[in-house]
Amino acid sequence: MLSTGPERFKLRRLVSLFKGKAVLVIGDIMLDQYIRGSSSRISPEAPVPVVKVTQESYVPGGAGNVANNLAALGAKVSVMGVIGSDETGRKLASELLAKNIGIEHLLTDPERVTSLKCRVIAERQQVVRFDRETQGPLLDGSENRLIERLPDAVKKADGIILSDYGKGMISPRLLKTAIALARRWDIPITVDPKVEHFRRYQGVTCITPNLQEAWAGMRKIPQAGLPALESLGRDILKALRSDSVLITRGPDGMSLFKDGGQVVHIPTQAQEVFDVTGAGDTVIAALTLALASGADIKRAAMISNQAAGIVVGKLGTATASVDELLEALR
Repeated sequence: MLSTGPERFKLRRLVSLFKGKAVLVIGDIMLDQYIRGSSSRISPEAPVPVVKVTQESYVPGGAGNVANNLAALGAKVSVMGVIGSDETGRKLASELLAKNIGIEHLLTDPERVTSLKCRVIAERQQVVRFDRETQGPLLDGSENRLIERLPDAVKKADGIILSDYGKGMISPRLLKTAIALARRWDIPITVDPKVEHFRRYQGVTCITPNLQEAWAGMRKIPQAGLPALESLGRDILKALRSDSVLITRGPDGMSLFKDGGQVVHIPTQAQEVFDVTGAGDTVIAALTLALASGADIKRAAMISNQAAGIVVGKLGTATASVDELLEALR
């Protein structure tokens, strides 16, 4: 699909326009904590490994990882989300600022706990993960404050991403308002969906479920084969009245469904796969940034596919850079 020189030139030109594009990420933002160490014995207190801690690190997670991917690609990023009035929230805000991610639309709600996911890793094996979070709808006051900020935030954006992890940030009213504003000002708006909320995303520019999410979101039993996949994609287009649907299929690449019935199957560009963690965040970041830079949906999907191929070749939650993308498109 990328074999022709002229097509590669067009894709590289689009990637070169990424720098400085303003992208607003709206969603459930959280802090990922990694505690790493070694283990050589079992605890005498219970049949669990004793981990000798050697390293501790923090990175933005959830919608924050989408924002991190955008920043790595040169975008001017801001996040709209909710944190608690706690040390985790302060740490998260600090980590975002350190990555040049704007937090002017990050709301502090003292009634909520900042989402924290702590992973304990011995050697390369995750031993346990524990979460601290508040799940459930936002208080009316917090929701109203966010919706009041939406017009100004959306109007300044070249692209918008909705990153829904089901923690309560993406309420039906906020979702409907954000989509309507993006449509009014002709700003591309994409969504990384939560299965339980699948049919809420009416009228977005593109929705990017993986194959499992696509089947589950439509409440269908998974079926093998391209005919079943193509029928599923068209059903999603019809149900959501979206401009396009991009279903990611792991080693089988991606399938793009466009309004009007066109289907494009894009083979994977990964040379080696070490870790697929966070690849979906890379896909929606690169896709939206390409759309914000003037790409049509097909070229935006091709660019996002290249970006995903880069990050799955790295260990851990990783990002792709503009230089890496340009090199991959030579």
